[in-house]
Amino acid sequence: MRCRRVYGSGRQDLNLRPPPPQGGALARLRYGPMPERVTGALSIDQIVSRQKMSRYKSSFQHPLPESALNDAPSFATRLSQHIQATGSTICVGLDPRPNRLPQPIADSVKAGQPDSIAAAYEKFCIEIIDVAVGRVACVKPQAAFFEQLGPQGMIALGNIISHARKRDLLVILDGKRNDIGSTASAYAAAYLGSSSAWGADSLTVSPYLGRDSLDPFVDASIESNAGIFVLVKTSNPGGGYLQDQQVQGGETVYQRVADLIEELNGPHVDSFGYGPVGAVVGATYPEHIAELRARMPSSYLLIPGFGAQGGDARALSYASDSKGLGYVVNSSRHIIFAHARDGYRDKYGDARWTEAVSAAIDEMQAALDAV
Repeated sequence: MRCRRVYGSGRQDLNLRPPPPQGGALARLRYGPMPERVTGALSIDQIVSRQKMSRYKSSFQHPLPESALNDAPSFATRLSQHIQATGSTICVGLDPRPNRLPQPIADSVKAGQPDSIAAAYEKFCIEIIDVAVGRVACVKPQAAFFEQLGPQGMIALGNIISHARKRDLLVILDGKRNDIGSTASAYAAAYLGSSSAWGADSLTVSPYLGRDSLDPFVDASIESNAGIFVLVKTSNPGGGYLQDQQVQGGETVYQRVADLIEELNGPHVDSFGYGPVGAVVGATYPEHIAELRARMPSSYLLIPGFGAQGGDARALSYASDSKGLGYVVNSSRHIIFAHARDGYRDKYGDARWTEAVSAAIDEMQAALDAV
């Protein structure tokens, strides 16, 4: 399904974020000293050296002025604007693995050295971001692949998020966080919004500690013009063990969670009709997409499972509203490791891996346009 473009005819870098404060110490603390294109011309060894010398500066002690946050559009609004401006509902998942990196990057990795792997992940993801700018709605780094590398992996993740922001790409951080009380509030403050330590636009969240575990994330989303995506009907085969269980009244767990999401969005819907609380609904369960679209009309859907997990693009027609909005569809391996796929391996191979990423984005866009 093709989305109506409203910002001109050509795909371009977007500028939908509030402007940074001009000059001074606050600007340096908030945005850091990194250049616009962080690693495009750097080697892995140079990135490792920079990571060792840098302290990724947390901005939570130096937030943007409250007036700047209040004047900024909500996450749901910005996501709708990005979809319309790019004509795309694609979300590129950034899920790097050391044994699947293209050879030009893999050759520089020193086996068993987390700092070297972290530098390779950073270079890999930033080059993907540079290919995707103006052509996709958002990117979704998977925090676990960086966390497993320790502190240097987290520095790399911070640099990737920062680079995506500077290139005006929305960032959904896939962390699936959840807790209650002050701990949930701390998670929300750490990740959500332009003034947070991590600066993500949105965060994936698990609902299974109950409503009081979601409230702090919702509150933080409203205060910081950020968003969350709550796990509702996931694409993994074992998800039904819990999500399909019936509760009192005959509803399933996933239906009860969906109703809660719609309730939480109620007072906070934007001019496009969407609130800060989105839902994760797998493309491998197309029969549920139509049901949940109707059940959560004010919720953006994050739909994983396209490509490598076998999701069918035809199912996405159920997710869309009349303007082509209301969902983003994630693809990770099918895009970021396209150089190793059949049909791409011989044409592009490792040496031209970024061209393979570009071609895979075009292929996915064509499949979505055909729906």
